[in-house]
Amino acid sequence: MKRKFSKVVLSFAAHPDDAEAWCAGTLKLLKDRGYKIVIATMTAGGMGGINSTQKDTIEMRKEEARKAAIVLDAEYYCMEGRDGFLFDTTEFRLAAISLMRKVKAGIVITHLPMDYHSDHRTTCNIVESAAMISSLPNVPIDEEPLDVTPLLYHSAPLTLSDPLGSAIVPPHFFVDVTSVMDTKMEMLSYHKSQVELMRVMHKMDNFFDVARKANADYGKLVGVDYAEVFWQHLGGGFQRESQIQDDLNDFILTL
Repeated sequence: MKRKFSKVVLSFAAHPDDAEAWCAGTLKLLKDRGYKIVIATMTAGGMGGINSTQKDTIEMRKEEARKAAIVLDAEYYCMEGRDGFLFDTTEFRLAAISLMRKVKAGIVITHLPMDYHSDHRTTCNIVESAAMISSLPNVPIDEEPLDVTPLLYHSAPLTLSDPLGSAIVPPHFFVDVTSVMDTKMEMLSYHKSQVELMRVMHKMDNFFDVARKANADYGKLVGVDYAEVFWQHLGGGFQRESQIQDDLNDFILTL
């Protein structure tokens, strides 16, 4: 008999705009099926500003993230790590466990361990390690342990390639987000600071259009207009119930 996990999804990413770019469509579909959505970032993205100080950029990007989260009636939390200088520490692991317990996460979504961005990889390591022991009573924090280790999923980077440009193995599954792309793009649109950043940093004419095209490219792989891609963490220490896949069955596709 399958165990039913808490219908609380915690998207735990490195920067404001990561959840919106990589998994907001899926979060919307889950929201429509009765899930509570929580969005957290390890940093406030303080390096991601042009003609703005680090301090001002942090406040601006937090506000952008809060406004985007409101679209899904979601809570937003920031762990206050330093953008571009994120390290895996005891303190960040404890903070991640504390948040997982506070919101009673049943499902956690984070980056891939082989993501292109070092902050993303570090976040993945922190979140994976935190999720694995979030149900254990000896963790030295005040919040009560979770009843069970949450399900852990990984979302895609901008392209299906690792830090050296090699192709990542096919995703475990795709989610057809065609019907909720307007909501996804509405959430992403609040991150206005990133359009100029990406124009300077990566010579992108419009970051929002690039994100949309990535979802269109994923969709082409499985014959739909737009898709997001995921891997479920099935290694030792983690539960294997396919709750997202089951609850979004009508939207799940594979190669």
